[in-house]
Amino acid sequence: MSDGPQERQQLSARIEQRRSAVMAFLRKARPRRNRLTNISIVGSALAAVLTVGPAVGGTRFTGALQGIFSLGDDSIVWRVLCLAAVLLSLAAALSTSLANSHAVAAQVSAAEACNAELDGLEAALAFGQLPTDKAVELYRQYVAKVSFIDDAPQH
Repeated sequence: MSDGPQERQQLSARIEQRRSAVMAFLRKARPRRNRLTNISIVGSALAAVLTVGPAVGGTRFTGALQGIFSLGDDSIVWRVLCLAAVLLSLAAALSTSLANSHAVAAQVSAAEACNAELDGLEAALAFGQLPTDKAVELYRQYVAKVSFIDDAPQH
């Protein structure tokens, strides 16, 4: 491959296009990863909190809640706490499963690494520190890590 300015320009444009696609992916994937992680953590913690009262306090705890909320039967307290704990545990389990099955965290990490590598490649290419053929080889290596991202950025 020739090392002329036109080839360098074409490669720079391709790098910029790929970086744009990676950044678009990251703008969508990071919040999703964070949301799934937070649902899992908060859901698990709240489920534990809902079950610790009856587990430690027993009937005194449920009786106290029955009195506070003016309920006719303390079994309603047990039912509500158990149902809420089950729903929160289910939400936590589902969000963990979704994050793992779609490998959201791994994809975000790969995209972040690729973006940094492409940034360095772009700088080295722009300042003439790298022959074009070597830059193309590195470009191929870097983008292979994020084959799950389409070339064209999605707006």
